Amino acid sequence: MSCPNNQSSYLRELAAKKKDFMAYESTEVMTWCSGCGDYGIQKALERALVLEGIKPHETLLCFDIGCNGNGADKINGYTLHGLHGRVVSVAAGACLANPKIKVIAEGGDGGTFSEGINHLVHSVRSNYPMVFILHNNENYGLTIGQASALTRKGQAMNGTPDGVVLQPMNTCQFVLGLNPTFVARGFSSDVKHMTEIIRAGLRHKGFAFIEIMQLCPTFNKVTSAKWFWDRVRYTDQQKNYDPTNLKRAREASEDLEKEIMLGVLYQDKSRPSFPELFESRKGITTSLSEEVRPYSIKELIKNLK
Repeated sequence: MSCPNNQSSYLRELAAKKKDFMAYESTEVMTWCSGCGDYGIQKALERALVLEGIKPHETLLCFDIGCNGNGADKINGYTLHGLHGRVVSVAAGACLANPKIKVIAEGGDGGTFSEGINHLVHSVRSNYPMVFILHNNENYGLTIGQASALTRKGQAMNGTPDGVVLQPMNTCQFVLGLNPTFVARGFSSDVKHMTEIIRAGLRHKGFAFIEIMQLCPTFNKVTSAKWFWDRVRYTDQQKNYDPTNLKRAREASEDLEKEIMLGVLYQDKSRPSFPELFESRKGITTSLSEEVRPYSIKELIKNLK
């Protein structure tokens, strides 16, 4: 089952901005495994940035440690690596320091839902104005296939050869329980649909959480491309689906086995982002990064005597 939206208009839009894509193209050799979902995610991100008219110098791309992090030098622009599981906090600092650039963070299921889950919780709670793309391949791929908190129960992995004994976390259900403002889910083999939900995330003024259910043909052979294509469904195809209805979003995101719902599951456009909450910043047009300059502390020292 493919994404239901109009394909021809999408292709025309891409063709019209062909030259803009070259600005993001890197000459570095791709090092992901053959068939890895990271290829599709990277291409969808490039397309979303170009179609939204965002130039390489107008964005900061933050990568976690892991397979997703191998994309840091495969795309032109300002990029940086965070510590494992901590990329969300690095990106949060960047978007608060300079809200004039679009900040995007990417992380894997291992680091995000183990080492870094506390950072994710408070980033959602704070509604930082940034996009976070979760690469969910259901394992620690870079360290050769250990189970993560999202690996399916019963699945044999390196480190758990007899199968995982715990139920996996449902990422969207988890985030929807944190009073978020934007939650979406995509699939790494559907580049067009990923492009559309990333574009929606880029337009959102708060914290946009986007889970990408990703293929890992090297270490996760259970959930293949066919396995997903037989199960994915789209919110666009659901009768009267309302992305402003939190209860409906929780219901739609619950099934991870038979009918996996993709699309913008939930969005609240009314909530202010974190920087908008401070009365002391009202009317100030400069960013914090622009306000960094030498300050004299002579008077302060004098008063301390």
